Amino acid sequence: MSKRRAGHGFGEAPEDFLVVGPGFRLAGIDTSATPGFKGGKAEGEAVLTQRDPHLADLQERLFAEGMGGGVRSLLLILQAMDTAGKGGMISHVVGAVDVQGVQLAAFKTPTDEEKQHDFLWRIERQLPKPGMLGCFDRSHYEDVLIHRVHGWADETELERRYSAIQDFEAHLHASGTEIIKVMLHISKAEQGRRLAARLDDPTKYWKFNPGDIAERRLWDSYMEAYQIAIERTSTPYAPWYVVPADNKWYARLVVQELLVAALERMDPQWPGPGYDIEEQKRLLAES
Repeated sequence: MSKRRAGHGFGEAPEDFLVVGPGFRLAGIDTSATPGFKGGKAEGEAVLTQRDPHLADLQERLFAEGMGGGVRSLLLILQAMDTAGKGGMISHVVGAVDVQGVQLAAFKTPTDEEKQHDFLWRIERQLPKPGMLGCFDRSHYEDVLIHRVHGWADETELERRYSAIQDFEAHLHASGTEIIKVMLHISKAEQGRRLAARLDDPTKYWKFNPGDIAERRLWDSYMEAYQIAIERTSTPYAPWYVVPADNKWYARLVVQELLVAALERMDPQWPGPGYDIEEQKRLLAES
């Protein structure tokens, strides 16, 4: 358990009760629940707005630290089934901070060039630089989720990838990158409602992909793949958090708190000046 005080509206800190631990079962999570939060949608959205300035201040300090020669960064990895709210998470939570300190990467189907390299090659090219808040919309976990579900990799190769991911994330952590891994967990029924809503709204047609229906038919296989991947790769240095996401407001609030908690642990500092302040004041007065 962390010693951090719970965020506004929470009885205890979300990183304590949503982190994956021994005996974790994805099937046992109520995706419509709002564990730990004292209130409903209106209260949650109000807290989200109230906490934005604090998150923005912490992120600005991290960015300034990096500009001053610091080496640390923060990486948020978002994984989810289609329609679970990754895009909204980025705009409503990550979008609340200074964009010049954010590195966003969305990983789609690998390009021909990317296929010529090991699966982590394209991930390494998008890692956040010092001082940056990195955000991955999907990630290297696609290469153990989709590939397991569709049988594109055998068990030996999948085990190699799980081990490679652990080593990769351990190296990132040791190099100064804090990692937050979040699965936004929605129910199959909720996904169905969100897909139907896209088909009923001309402004959302562009979001609908007919291939989502084919993937939806493999729901149980995806849940099994997530269970295995999370079990194999949740570590003290890069833990998984599984966030009930049928309620978008709740999921956004939790991720905001996870970012705040990580940045508070990092406690980034404003860098000192690389010049003589009094001399610069004198030169400014003379200019």
